[in-house]
Amino acid sequence: VHGGESKDEGKEDEVIEIPPEMGSNGKAAKYVFVRIPRPVIGVERLSLLCGILRLEACKDSSFGKVMTIMGSLSRVRENRQILLKELGTVAESLGGDALRDLTELNEKLSMATKEFEDEKKEKGDEDKVIKSNKKIPASALTLSTTSAELRLLRVLQSVVNLESSGSMLTKLDLTALWSELTKCLKFVSKLEGLGEVEEGEGVEEDERVSAESGGSGAGNNDVSGDAADISGISGDGAPAAAKLSQSTSAAALVNRFLPSIQSFFLLATTKKDEEDKMAPVKLTRVDSITGKQLVNETQEALKGLVGGQSLLQFVKMNRVLLNALIRSTPNLLEKSLKALVEVKPLRGFLDFDVKRKYFSSLLKRKRSSANRRYGSVRLNVRRDHIFEDSYHQLRLRSAEEMRGRLSVNFAGEEGVDAGGVSREFYAVLAREMFNPNYALFVASQDGCTFSPNENSYINGDHLSYFKFIGRIVGKAICDGFLLDAHFTRSFYKHCLGDSVDHHDMQAVDPEYYKNLKSILNYNLEDLGLELTFSDEKESFGRLITRDLIPNGRNVAVTEQNKGEYVKAVCENRLTNSIRSQLDAFLTGLHELVDKDLLALFNARELELLISGMPRIDIDDLRANTEYSGGYKASDRIVGWFWKIVGEMTENEKASFVMFFSGSSKVPLEGFAALQGMRGIQKFSLNKAFDRNSLPAAHTCFNSIDLPDYESEDILREKLLYAVNEGATGFGFA
Repeated sequence: VHGGESKDEGKEDEVIEIPPEMGSNGKAAKYVFVRIPRPVIGVERLSLLCGILRLEACKDSSFGKVMTIMGSLSRVRENRQILLKELGTVAESLGGDALRDLTELNEKLSMATKEFEDEKKEKGDEDKVIKSNKKIPASALTLSTTSAELRLLRVLQSVVNLESSGSMLTKLDLTALWSELTKCLKFVSKLEGLGEVEEGEGVEEDERVSAESGGSGAGNNDVSGDAADISGISGDGAPAAAKLSQSTSAAALVNRFLPSIQSFFLLATTKKDEEDKMAPVKLTRVDSITGKQLVNETQEALKGLVGGQSLLQFVKMNRVLLNALIRSTPNLLEKSLKALVEVKPLRGFLDFDVKRKYFSSLLKRKRSSANRRYGSVRLNVRRDHIFEDSYHQLRLRSAEEMRGRLSVNFAGEEGVDAGGVSREFYAVLAREMFNPNYALFVASQDGCTFSPNENSYINGDHLSYFKFIGRIVGKAICDGFLLDAHFTRSFYKHCLGDSVDHHDMQAVDPEYYKNLKSILNYNLEDLGLELTFSDEKESFGRLITRDLIPNGRNVAVTEQNKGEYVKAVCENRLTNSIRSQLDAFLTGLHELVDKDLLALFNARELELLISGMPRIDIDDLRANTEYSGGYKASDRIVGWFWKIVGEMTENEKASFVMFFSGSSKVPLEGFAALQGMRGIQKFSLNKAFDRNSLPAAHTCFNSIDLPDYESEDILREKLLYAVNEGATGFGFA
């Protein structure tokens, strides 16, 4: 066709049109448009073409050529439909081959596990078994990936390339293969020294706290770690799990199953058809305060995926092995295992250091681009006026400029900034942020954490300052520097877009938190309270009344709606009263660090990302400990206790302090100034009498109830389990 359109009847591609400028001045005469044949190939020939992918002789070069041919032929709708059907047949056939390979491997793993457990019984100690073999037991096995698993993965990827909707993948049934894969990974876990994970175990994405402040910790998704040096203890808290998640031998073993794991993720994360997505989500959760049914966020996030629930269970059961695998091959999070960061319910199963490394790699790319384009961000500041000088020099710079490398010079001081001066800059500036003369932040009653001052409006530039502070925090995160700035837990929740609850009030106003608990736990009439849906607060000598709902000051609080009242008053005090300050801070923070990137972390992890983990002096804690219930400092179990605590890693020490005090932060004056419900309250060790129970913490009193266990080993096991499982959250004691 010369000088016109070329269009086939069955063609699905866009119509190729002659650009107007070509037709207007005769340029079209230089081009010849030809109707290209679009043949429909027979089923038998296309079946032979797809069959090549099943052959062991089909190497990378051959695979590439076949895919090129398929890509060209699939432009014809009839060809594409046949190719997809044939590829589905090939995939199921290869799935059968892979299943036989894994079944055979399972038998080897089962025998190795039995031998290991028999030897363990004989020697009575798993560590002795490992030392006697001079290697991890499973490493004695020769595990090589079979070609069937690799070819299956390539065929599934081919289907995705030909059909972006992935509807063909939804028709494949490889359930038996995934079941065999799960069995293999269980054996690997056992051989590497990790106990079997029950199907119901795992972490919840949202943080939970019980209504009883004097209770023992109940685990949630928080993971302890240091922003500078994180060991990445997994959320299930077992020491063996922590060790295994960083094991190079474990990573090597799991890497053998990588093609099958990738295939599973590829199928499980296939998007459902639109009509399937419209299925209603079950309201299976109930708000513990208001009693209202809530949408199950996990189900909501997974309902659009074909294998959403299967994927959740798989990740939950194999979280430690997956973390070990990702540590050895970090780019998996950007490729085949990206669902672990893209699907919100799965993020909580990643260790903090794994998420942080992925997070840092993305920020580093943006920083490198800014460095090439804008160069360094040069600052010349006076140490005594660091806040004002930094504010005026940085506030007009764009976000892209701010991502450049920081180069700081303190006026009147010698020194070339090779990183040390910048670190000093952040340290001094972080302290100045909380200078009461700026009226930007107020300290909580524990004196360790800060939250925005709702009366900061007395400073005319307060919102501009909050935006600046948000940018400084974002800049420190991008540059990998830690700030000596600890905010309240509710503030970190705001940074992540999470909702606050009445438990967050404890850090801000412990006495008011105690009153709210009384409202929830006792009858209002017995307490003699007559409340309305309004909140009164004093501001500069004036009593200000705010309605929590329209005309709230005239709506009485009853037994039926008191839960809603508590929720509303906390929302007012922790969020609405500082909304403008929060918005300004978050505007500055999100200019440097995308909100979606921050969402990888929970509130505890965000605190570690910004502030790191303080070094904890156990000798100082021991010197400021009180004993009660029959314990003395000279008791044998007390000696065991301090020996075990002294041998903890820095991460475990932070979890230990979090366990008994509710915060991993140490007062500036040391443990002698530890705050409790009645002001300064030193750590106390109380005697408990049920040897079958775990140690229980009472964070309001900075105390631990410790049973008199029979041996040091039992004490170590019970204490570490309680600390790692109960470092965050509360439960009834």
